[in-house]
Amino acid sequence: MFLQPQLTALLRDGAQGAERHDARNLQRSWRKFAAFAYVAEQYGYRYDGLSPLSPKGSPNPYFAFRRLPDAPERAAWSAQHYPAAPEGGPLPGMRPGGSRLRPLPEVQHDVDLLHARIMVDYSRTHRRRGLTALLVILVAMLIPLSQTGFSAQSLLVCGAVWLFFAALWLAGLVIARRRQAKYSRALRDSGDDWPPSPRPAAS
Repeated sequence: MFLQPQLTALLRDGAQGAERHDARNLQRSWRKFAAFAYVAEQYGYRYDGLSPLSPKGSPNPYFAFRRLPDAPERAAWSAQHYPAAPEGGPLPGMRPGGSRLRPLPEVQHDVDLLHARIMVDYSRTHRRRGLTALLVILVAMLIPLSQTGFSAQSLLVCGAVWLFFAALWLAGLVIARRRQAKYSRALRDSGDDWPPSPRPAAS
């Protein structure tokens, strides 16, 4: 449903020579988004982690795709071999028919690595997202309290509600860290240095 607009935006940025393409996960599946990241690479844009376009703590962050040096050649090859892709036809590296983001067996490993990279990056956003949500909940509860009065009973109820959501956030944070460790380990075992080590500053 959302694949076609995403592909259209990617191809438009490619035609304009944009150095960075930004995209959100609109596929309702992180594995499908990883498959989209593989397709983007066939058109000249490689997955590059969280985008600076995303607001801090966004529940649905943007991810960046950097233009490759051989982007025009990649896009031309894909356009030649998959001419119907922009109109809903088969995509590079994907199986024809049904879901258009089902990787072929020969590219499944590459898609799995992209999925691991994406999950590492997305897991890193949980702490900020949770803190933002807790702040919003606190403000939302204070507004009616300021109208009705800060009685001991109402403060106790609001405190209990806030602590409940704080406990949920802590549980989610533990899960996110375990997930990040799991996918980071899988990347290391594959020899994939992700996130990339910072480049040394030029002297």
